[in-house]
Amino acid sequence: MFQNWPKFNRIGDTHRGVERLREERRKRFRILVCVDGTKTSYEGLKIASEIKPLEQCDLVLLYVRSIDQGLRTGGLQMKIARENMLEWGLELPGIGYLKKGLNMLVGEKELSKSWEISSSHTESWGDPVGDNKVEYRHTNGRSIVLKLKTAPDPASGILDQYELGPYNLIVMGAPERWRSEFRAFFGGSVAQKVATLSPCSVLLARGHVDDSGVNEKGHLICVSGSDHSIDAMHRDAVLAHNSGYPITLFTVVEEKGKIPAAEKMLQKLVEVLNKGGIKVLGAKVEVGDPVQEIVRKGAGFSVISVAASSKNWYERFFTTGVAFNVMAASDTTVLNVR
Repeated sequence: MFQNWPKFNRIGDTHRGVERLREERRKRFRILVCVDGTKTSYEGLKIASEIKPLEQCDLVLLYVRSIDQGLRTGGLQMKIARENMLEWGLELPGIGYLKKGLNMLVGEKELSKSWEISSSHTESWGDPVGDNKVEYRHTNGRSIVLKLKTAPDPASGILDQYELGPYNLIVMGAPERWRSEFRAFFGGSVAQKVATLSPCSVLLARGHVDDSGVNEKGHLICVSGSDHSIDAMHRDAVLAHNSGYPITLFTVVEEKGKIPAAEKMLQKLVEVLNKGGIKVLGAKVEVGDPVQEIVRKGAGFSVISVAASSKNWYERFFTTGVAFNVMAASDTTVLNVR
């Protein structure tokens, strides 16, 4: 349906076509939004939908279902289900969640007027339904994809979907319960496992904007002075700026004697961002425990941005980083920048 999509004939052509497709995707800002019917997962979708410019941003809405959820004996004609599941509204697990997400993004009239539709099916895990995708592509090049994926468990499905990307950001609803970093790998929530193992940044959504407007302060971007945290600051500053959110820089020092150096660091960072056309609402230094101070300060913001651990994934199980603990303790949406 789309003229610029590669046609795959031989194995070599398929490999080259996939590489061309991945290269094209790298030129765009791609967000994987995991929806599971919970309020927080749709809060995450709202945040993702605010990232601009829209025409340069693709959204992939993902629902992961377990292998063969009783569908072998469900009486459904699987060929019809695979080809028409979204168009016909069949009540397969997760379809309703994906369609609700689509309706939050685009109205039916606009879909029929400005968007082209294509669908595909891939065999997966010997499951009768497999992986199914419906893509809506706007005339300006923007893409919204609904993906029903089959996997042994949701975390594996999400991480596997990343490999099919690539993606710049994974958005999920924050879990109600949080385990230690080591235990998260073996018995933690889906969000914890993904946040620990994901190669890209992860946003865990909680309450977005309440009736009092307390979260209108925008992004609280936390920096420590390391090259890693400064790089993370730049990335989220661009994200917040393009989404129309004000930016506040924040750092925590262990003792009062370090405040002057921290203030000087923040001032330099503010100047760098200003030169790049990004305005900073304020910059603040606090003394104390980094996690406690970030959580306290971040309570009035829409998003807390923290730099993820720079350690390898297997090293993260044996150390407890600031970013991980902020995600655990905060009631605010947290962006873990990696």
